[in-house]
Amino acid sequence: MSPRHVPASVTELSRVGLLASLPGETLTRLAERMRREELPPGRTVVAEGDGGDRFYVLLSGLAAVTQADRGPRSVLRPGETFGEVALAMDVPRTATVTTMTPSVVASCDRATFDELLRPLFADDT
Repeated sequence: MSPRHVPASVTELSRVGLLASLPGETLTRLAERMRREELPPGRTVVAEGDGGDRFYVLLSGLAAVTQADRGPRSVLRPGETFGEVALAMDVPRTATVTTMTPSVVASCDRATFDELLRPLFADDT
């Protein structure tokens, strides 16, 4: 049985384009707070319309992004992030993300996002 909380590694996070610009100390703090999860194909990670309380990084696998009224939007690949819109803009989830293959995601809570990641999205809000 695997441990309940397996933190993401600094190495994994440093490969994520968006996070690569973070100072080493910030990346280390982020890695300590991010929860790493292995997910089977077909698992809904976030659902459109739900409240947003976590930010996600896809570490491996593929995930489909869909919207109820617009259908399939895109496919997320390793190193891509999702969930930031709900946190940065304080709105419900704008899309559903479902794993297409066995996948590994790392996620952090709103407090960690606000403290360590919000500045990365300042230009987008």
